[in-house]
Amino acid sequence: MALVETVRGPVDVSTLGTTLMHEHVFVLSEEVRQNYPGDWNDTDRVDNAIEKLTVLAGRGCQTIVDPTVMGLGRDIARIRRVADGIGLNIIVATGLYTYNEVPLYFKYRVAGGGNPDPMVGLFVGDITEGIAGTGVKAAFLKCAIDDQGLTPGVERVMRAVGRAHAETGAPVTVHTHPSTGTGRDVVRVLSEEGVDLTRVVLGHSGDSTDLDYLTEMADAGCLLGMDRFGLDLITSFEDRVGTVAALCERGYAGSLVLSHDASCYIDWFPEAVIPMFAPKWNYEHIFDDVLPALRERGVTQEQLDTMLIENPRRYFAGS
Repeated sequence: MALVETVRGPVDVSTLGTTLMHEHVFVLSEEVRQNYPGDWNDTDRVDNAIEKLTVLAGRGCQTIVDPTVMGLGRDIARIRRVADGIGLNIIVATGLYTYNEVPLYFKYRVAGGGNPDPMVGLFVGDITEGIAGTGVKAAFLKCAIDDQGLTPGVERVMRAVGRAHAETGAPVTVHTHPSTGTGRDVVRVLSEEGVDLTRVVLGHSGDSTDLDYLTEMADAGCLLGMDRFGLDLITSFEDRVGTVAALCERGYAGSLVLSHDASCYIDWFPEAVIPMFAPKWNYEHIFDDVLPALRERGVTQEQLDTMLIENPRRYFAGS
């Protein structure tokens, strides 16, 4: 029996069911929110999140995987309040989100004299002991690389994530920028750190329609995050669905996971603007629109179950 940590405690991976592999509950600029809260009401936001995730559970989703880490406003105590009010599992992460430099807190706390990077110890502690005294343990690691490429800060975080994986066995999710091929940097760096690439999701791979690049990354062993359904301004609905269907036709259903990269609340944009530029960017889009469209394009129920159930299960269970 393989167990995976959720916000409410460990569960058998066989019970995860239909799993969305990249969804946030909250994405917050936490320091701004604390100093300039505006109309933020914590109780109302938690209640709203419970409502939205209850609707998602009603669509048949049983688990969401939330890669909100430092840099995205992670607050596990708040997430615990949400999890206690819903019927689905929330799996949380440790790591650090930056496209460029590390936060100043870490800049001058550098490894030296044979000592490990202090980030490694923090990440490992989140996995083995729990996060911020909540008792909630992270079940996977998260880092990022965007179109700035492999900057020294990005590489430092990625290597710290790789070393934490080597110490704990926790799987890894990486925000990538597929149009500039940053998955190749991820494969190289994490391989150098001894990471099992079959336990790595290359997030946002679905932003690309380049089948040669995508199959190259899948052949390296990685799972491809087709995980921004609803963000049609980046890549259209037709292209996202068509790319998944084409990869399934080529036999790559075992390399794909599905999601939206949505949230109950994200403060990066004025709240009223999101329905204008991304009206389908919500938790139900896959169930209401994407799965029917994939079936129309010849994707079988077995392949859908592979992407939504079997691949997430394997990612957390390992070999």
